[in-house]
Amino acid sequence: MNMNVMTALCTLAEDTAAVREKLKANPDKVYFPKFGNTNNILREGISIDRAAFTVPGLNFTVYWYGLLIGVGILLAMIYGYKKMRPCGIDPDRATDGVIGGVIGALVGLRLYYVIFNTEGITLKDFFNFRDGGLGIYGGLIGAILVGGSIIKIKKIRLSAMLDVTAPCFLIGQCVGRWGNFFNQECFGVNTDKPWGMLSWSTARFLSDHLDSLPDADAFAPVHPCFLYESLWCLVGFILLHLYFKHRKFDGEIFIMYAGWYGLGRFFIEGLRTDSLYLGHIRVSQLVAGTCVIASIILWIVFRSITKRSGNYKFFYETEVSKAQLHEYSTYEDMQKEKKELKKKIAEAKHKGESFVELEKEYEKKFGKDALKAQKQALKDAAEKDKTEVPDDGYKSILADDDEEEKKDSSED
Repeated sequence: MNMNVMTALCTLAEDTAAVREKLKANPDKVYFPKFGNTNNILREGISIDRAAFTVPGLNFTVYWYGLLIGVGILLAMIYGYKKMRPCGIDPDRATDGVIGGVIGALVGLRLYYVIFNTEGITLKDFFNFRDGGLGIYGGLIGAILVGGSIIKIKKIRLSAMLDVTAPCFLIGQCVGRWGNFFNQECFGVNTDKPWGMLSWSTARFLSDHLDSLPDADAFAPVHPCFLYESLWCLVGFILLHLYFKHRKFDGEIFIMYAGWYGLGRFFIEGLRTDSLYLGHIRVSQLVAGTCVIASIILWIVFRSITKRSGNYKFFYETEVSKAQLHEYSTYEDMQKEKKELKKKIAEAKHKGESFVELEKEYEKKFGKDALKAQKQALKDAAEKDKTEVPDDGYKSILADDDEEEKKDSSED
């Protein structure tokens, strides 16, 4: 063997041994060895701890993973509730769906991971959430199945609600992905990029999986895939937020979300070293690719249908939505009036005065008949939406182009 080659190999072995000892001595540090040409805080390593804090007196540890997921859900709900009324959705009616969606998401997140993992985790480990192991697509499926079912029962158009929740998903994913940083998981193959990270956790994982990752170098930087996905979700949220007022039909924002997230996830998943597999296929990559194709097809189809119909109504334009929002906006006044009437009746009883007329007024406004009338008003609104005058006639999806051509020809 050439002496220069032997020298290089010896030097490499020494460097690897030095890196190994450094990581082992500092298991809580994450290094970015290629970041910059001079010593800086990232090259020298930053200390991280899975635990955010411990609740005093209870000896209960709150981990960054769960905390950041919770923060993501909270921020998503704040944004979502602000979007509901402009989309014609009664926030009170939607609340049950939101709660059901969160529960469905948590179950789906864990179930997806348990089903497709190859690390020996079984259904008996389902409730060990604190040990990590969640599948985002399972969460989305669970949220839509459970939350969507409740939304339909509440007489809210599901596609309108999905438009509200789509940017919320991106908020939750953008924030929640940083929990993977504190757990030092969801990383990719080796990279020489400045943002490549290295830690005792990444080195140990790669060392334990060299049989399935034969080309991996356990003591070299890896792609921070969680960062890529977080940034991709942030950009997607900004784009969807800006486009929201330009949507052409209920459900368009959700379709665009599915395509955007699927596109990014397809390529990011290809870099990861901890993918869930179905045979030799990465499950999330398969789902992501399917979402991209499906979203493109659905977007074209629904845009075409909407353009051809000529009389499409967003949910906020329907009589059902108007009736529900009217009920929502007058609820506080109704409760205030109800409370005042109860107080007047109690005072009349206490003074020994007649309260018959007050009770009649109360029954008229808030009794069984009033509730029946309220429900009937919603039914009448739904019937009115069904019997709306149909479209004047067929409109080609190329109508706008045809009009432009006629306009140009007339000008010539």
